[in-house]
Amino acid sequence: MASSMIHIAVASEINKRINRDKSKLFIGTIAPDISKLIGQTKVGTHFLDNDATDLPNLGRFLAKYAGNLNDDFVLGYYIHLYTDYLWFKYFIPEIYNEDKHLITKLDGSIFECHGKMLSQYIYNDYTNLNINLIDDYDLDLKIFYNEIPDMDNIIEEIPMDRLNLIVNKTAEIIENTRVKKDLVFNMEDIHKFIKYSSDIIISDIENRNIFDNIVKK
Repeated sequence: MASSMIHIAVASEINKRINRDKSKLFIGTIAPDISKLIGQTKVGTHFLDNDATDLPNLGRFLAKYAGNLNDDFVLGYYIHLYTDYLWFKYFIPEIYNEDKHLITKLDGSIFECHGKMLSQYIYNDYTNLNINLIDDYDLDLKIFYNEIPDMDNIIEEIPMDRLNLIVNKTAEIIENTRVKKDLVFNMEDIHKFIKYSSDIIISDIENRNIFDNIVKK
């Protein structure tokens, strides 16, 4: 999955166009990742068809919750799933050959990498990227240190009464950011992915006519 800061950056860029409740939108866009904090797999929270895929089934989510996308938390949740879909469908294949289990590092070297080793490389880079993303996108992260706002209990796939777990985890991630040379992710490519994702998703939102106050740019 894309990192929490990538998810928040995408949501932040989208919110510049739709001007919704930032706290609810941002919490919604990290909410699916609560699964690992409550001992569940991603299959349910990320609307995966099975545990052998990382691609969320957006159609299945929309079949159940399209009528609730005007709720800022639900919209944030959808933004998370859509960002993950684009991440695994188009971005990760650029650096990782799944069939041959080969990963390409920034220095051009290619080596076999899978399972826990792959996860370690990717998640180490996520940590390295965080501080850059916070600065580059001027992310307003104080919501992760404030009281969680009241939100309707709409998404059945997660325990809404335990959202504090993922909010606190995100605050911990923010505190643990550090600068270190990236191993596989190029910041320019991450910026391109965030722009690409936010453009694709905002176009989807506009086409659904969810809000009347979307600012066309």
